[in-house]
Amino acid sequence: MLETISEQRLHGGIQGFYRHPSTACAGPMRFALYQPPQATSQRCPLLYFLAGLTCSEETATIKAGAQRLAAELGLILVMPDTSPRATGFDGATGDWEFGEGAGFYVDATAAPWSSRFRMHSYVVDELPALIAARFPADVSRSAICGHSMGGHGALTIALNHPHRYRSVSAFAPIVAPTRVPWGRKALPRYLGQEAATWARYDACELVRRQTFSGTILIDQGQADQFLDTQLKPELFEQACAEAGQPLLLRRQAGYDHSYWFISSFIDDHLRHHAKALDLS
Repeated sequence: MLETISEQRLHGGIQGFYRHPSTACAGPMRFALYQPPQATSQRCPLLYFLAGLTCSEETATIKAGAQRLAAELGLILVMPDTSPRATGFDGATGDWEFGEGAGFYVDATAAPWSSRFRMHSYVVDELPALIAARFPADVSRSAICGHSMGGHGALTIALNHPHRYRSVSAFAPIVAPTRVPWGRKALPRYLGQEAATWARYDACELVRRQTFSGTILIDQGQADQFLDTQLKPELFEQACAEAGQPLLLRRQAGYDHSYWFISSFIDDHLRHHAKALDLS
C-alpha cells in the first residue's frame, strides 16, 4: 500500500512525498517523487537521485533545485531515503557515518544489518516496480545520479546493472570505498570482514570488470573538505582510463561538498541525462 504523506503543486507538476511497506528493507520506507506537467498526458522517463550521508528523501528534493528544469524536460525525479529507519539495532544511530542515514546502497550480508539494510535491491528492483505500478513512469527509460555516498550508490548500481539505466552521473562521489575511511568503516560491518566481497560496491573495481555504455559525468568541487581523504576522484579517473570507459570528470574550482555546489551544476546533469533519455 502506498501512503501519500503530502503533495504540492510545483512548476506546473506535483512534488510528492510517499511512504510504503518495503519487502527489501523489511519495514516502512519513504521516497520523494516529482511528476512534471507532461505526466498528466504521457508516461515520462525517470531520474533517480541518491543522497549522501545523514540525508533523507527530503534533502535533494528541497536543496538541489532540480524541479524547474525537470518540468521543462518532462522528467520524473525520484529521491529515495538513504536507509531504513527506526530499526532498533544497536549502533544504528548516533554515528553519522554508519547505520540509519548511511546505508551505502549495499545489500548487507552480516547480521543484524542483513535483515533491513538492503538498499541496493530496494533502489534497483523494488522501488522501480512500485513506481511503474502507481505513477505515469516509463521505467524503461531510467537514469541515475547521486551525491557523495549517493554518488557511490549511483556509480555502483549503474555498473552492476548497465542495461537498467540509460545514463549515470555523480557529484563528489565516493569512488573507492574499499580504500578510504568512510568505506572501510561501513563495508566490513555491512558485508563482513572478507575484503573480496566488498568489490561489488567499489566503482573503481567494477569499472575494470564492466564498463557503462556512454559517458559518465562527474562534478567534483576543488574546495571539497573531503576531496583528498574520502573521495579521491583520480582513482576512478585512472580506472576508467585503463578500462576504456568514457568519463567526463569536471573539477570545479572554489566549490565545496555542499548543496550550493550541487544546485550550481544540477542543470548540466539533467541535460546530460535528458540526452540519453531522448528528451533533448
